[in-house]
Amino acid sequence: MKKIFFLLFTTTVLLSCKNKTNELEHTETTANQEETSVEETKTSLLELGCYVYNQNGNSVTMEITAINDSIKGNLKIAYAEKDANDGTFTGTLKNDKFIGTYTFTSESTVSKREIAFLVKENKLIEGYGEMIDNGTKFKDNNAISYTSTMPLTKSDCKL
Repeated sequence: MKKIFFLLFTTTVLLSCKNKTNELEHTETTANQEETSVEETKTSLLELGCYVYNQNGNSVTMEITAINDSIKGNLKIAYAEKDANDGTFTGTLKNDKFIGTYTFTSESTVSKREIAFLVKENKLIEGYGEMIDNGTKFKDNNAISYTSTMPLTKSDCKL
């Protein structure tokens, strides 16, 4: 009788340990899938390559060259009857908003200013808002209005 009881007890203990191991593996797998899902959403929302607007004498080309913890790339702006500028940007993507610093050269002068874009349906819509006194940074990122009439559309790169 003692042998049967010992066998049942040992079997029960072993099975319960195995169930806990399976639960732990399931929890870890679910956590990894959620992390992957967040990364896929981030990268699928904004893709490597170029986003372009070219109409009415205005030309804007943004080339996304890296999507990691930060977004990096090149930006060239040539508005009708204004001096063109081109440079690089680095920023972050939070939900559907890309906010970063644009370092550019215009008329042989290097400058920096903050830029913001809403990512929507393979387009980048530039955001506008009140800037601090020197015009290099938004006063309030939550008050940025994404109303540009020149949306950049995902396109082939022709920088």
